[in-house]
Amino acid sequence: MINLFIYFLKADSVILRRYMTTQVATTTALVLGFLVVMLLGGRLIRYFGMAAEGGLNVSVLFSLIGYNLPYFLELILPLSFFIGLMLVFGRLYADHEMAVINSSGISRSQLGRLLWPLVLILMLIEGGISLVAKPWGMERATNIFKEQSLTQAFDLIRPNEFISSGDYHLYVGQMGENRESLEDVIIIQMGQTDKAAAKNSQNPDRQSKDTLIFAKSATQVQHDDGQIQLDLHQGRRYEVDPKSRQYSQIGFERYRMTLSADKVDNQAAMRIEGVSTPDLLAIMHGTLPRDNQNEAVAEFGYRLSMPWLMFLAAMMAVPLSYVRPRQGRWLKLIPAIFIYVASVLVVISLKDSITKGKMSVAMYLAALVLLTAFALYLNYHQRWVARLRLRQSENVS
Repeated sequence: MINLFIYFLKADSVILRRYMTTQVATTTALVLGFLVVMLLGGRLIRYFGMAAEGGLNVSVLFSLIGYNLPYFLELILPLSFFIGLMLVFGRLYADHEMAVINSSGISRSQLGRLLWPLVLILMLIEGGISLVAKPWGMERATNIFKEQSLTQAFDLIRPNEFISSGDYHLYVGQMGENRESLEDVIIIQMGQTDKAAAKNSQNPDRQSKDTLIFAKSATQVQHDDGQIQLDLHQGRRYEVDPKSRQYSQIGFERYRMTLSADKVDNQAAMRIEGVSTPDLLAIMHGTLPRDNQNEAVAEFGYRLSMPWLMFLAAMMAVPLSYVRPRQGRWLKLIPAIFIYVASVLVVISLKDSITKGKMSVAMYLAALVLLTAFALYLNYHQRWVARLRLRQSENVS
């Protein structure tokens, strides 16, 4: 049955804009919440698994989820907006409300243009997520993982079990209540390729020796730079050559050692997604060191391209949501989602090619122009075909 409210909407475009904006915004929020719960739920299960294995502290789980939220919203928000538009416009067609709106003199394209204020707001939100929120959240999440790797040797230690911290494996027989005093300690460090010595040696596969330490007790030492240090008491230290199986040993009354590597806080160790936009510009201009400068160029172009996905969503959803009577509004939803996702994947795939130097950053602009032209074709091809047929009929007559 035709919604009688539409008859009142056709008399005032302001009311119609408010009605359409409310419907689209509400539907987009519902779809966004559903997708966020699904994706973050999977990430939360992964973090719970890491916590169960002793690789992550339970107290930081929800902080990590919060910091990773902008990373998911960057791609979920445009898709949610597109699905929201498809559902709202599909309902207008299914309930015959679109026919009433068209009969009142408002075309499908004009109805879509009423949503441009909402589109501009969402483009600004998407730009803020891509340029500011996502790198900030990724940086915070990376710092949490670094802090966890530095403290897990004591915060997650369990008696009579081996745990790993960096290159070390640690076993503790008994542990004090404050986790600072340990008894019956075994520490194993497996030898790795000594790159520094290999540069001056004819053998590039030269390895350092494995180290095995036994101590009756140990105490934690506080250090300003975040390193984990132990004072070992009354024990022996063995160095074993993994190839010749020869070893050396030494006894000690007190021995201090560092279990964790130095904390790295430079931009080269950060994933490019976690580098702030001003730092990306500095890398692109060469004022900030980075091994692969193309990586910064690709990421910067990618961030600038993401807000345009909102514009494409609005242009594509209006024509793709059209259904004939009795077809149902769900008929074109899945094909339309595939078309939009394919368009988004075109933009995402450029990032890897530009990072490897295979393409120029100008390909982002070329891809967006082609996608916009495709969206214009979807909107106006029927009108163009009708005009062409009219001209042909006039020429024949």
